Amino acid sequence: MKTFELIAPCHFGMESVLKKEIIDLGYDITEVSDGRVTFFGDFEAVCRANVFLRTAERVLIKVGSFHAESFEDLFQGTKAIAWEEWIPSDGKFWVAKAASVKSKLFSPSDIQSIMKKAMVDRLKSVYHISWFEENGASFPLRVFLLKDEVTVGLDTTGESLHKRGYRKLTAKAPIAENLAAGLIMLSPWHADRILVDPFCGSGTIPIEAAMMAANIAPGMNRSFLAEDWTHILTKTMWYDTVTEANDLVDKTVVTDIQGYDLDDEMVKISRENARLAGVDKMIHFQKRDVAALSHPKKYGFIITNPPYGERLSDNELPVLYRTIGERYAALDSWSMYLITSYEKAELAIGRKADKNRKIYNGMMKTYFYQFMGPKPPKQGPTKKR
Repeated sequence: MKTFELIAPCHFGMESVLKKEIIDLGYDITEVSDGRVTFFGDFEAVCRANVFLRTAERVLIKVGSFHAESFEDLFQGTKAIAWEEWIPSDGKFWVAKAASVKSKLFSPSDIQSIMKKAMVDRLKSVYHISWFEENGASFPLRVFLLKDEVTVGLDTTGESLHKRGYRKLTAKAPIAENLAAGLIMLSPWHADRILVDPFCGSGTIPIEAAMMAANIAPGMNRSFLAEDWTHILTKTMWYDTVTEANDLVDKTVVTDIQGYDLDDEMVKISRENARLAGVDKMIHFQKRDVAALSHPKKYGFIITNPPYGERLSDNELPVLYRTIGERYAALDSWSMYLITSYEKAELAIGRKADKNRKIYNGMMKTYFYQFMGPKPPKQGPTKKR
């Protein structure tokens, strides 16, 4: 089967997590750059990457790259790409997004317009038609310009991969599902350890943790744009991938995952989202103030996205984070992983984080503070009676 390069964009700061995911799927990495990972794959890899990757934003087929310092360079470079190998005569095609960094060409709208004209010019000569109805399957492009090097990707995903399909109801300023998954994967948490989110909102972090514990692929219950590309990707490829995902699910796993929120309505929303994700029996949601946070067991994890930015006033933030620090200090031997844009979080919590990772949540710079507790003692082999 033909192999080519695939590009998986992600949140800035999540590249190493996504790289590991791709390697675990069995594919070779060709490049890791800010906000994306490139790897070799075939048509089957397009299906598997869309269904299995937890931290990616989408999966693009790299259809071309070239150097362009002028709009003429851009036109000719785009026209030289064999678009007929991908886009049929009735295909709907456009440049959905153009991003430019340190390049002479920097106007997204001009880049989009010129590339569309070049594509039309190429396909006119191939299909011998002067007008494209564009009433067939969709083929959106995403283009990156870095230091005058143009990378062109064909979007196989459509609606972003963070939309798993379970979150019908959301809280104010919810954390994206793929970012929540990435935060969990940056911690040593695994299914046999306790996990508590004291600011669970619509339940995203507990739900993503439960899906990991039960080995539920994030994309197995949603559709993708490339499912309509039947001249390239057969229905069997998608069916086989979903069958593979179904075979890996294990809902017999025993978990201790809890989500708290001060708002009754958020607790109800969390429960409904968990039900839609198929993990409602694996998570305990309840109304509880962070000031009442406690747990009788040792060696648990707090992984949370507490209020920050516009959600709280400058006067409220120190008080809230001081309370978080007090409750965390009372939890013997626990670890805490907390994402926030509040730059005085460590001061208010009363302890310097063991690690601090910068992550961009959209355009907002946030910090992922990692307070690490001791590892639980290794359990020796059980004696036979």
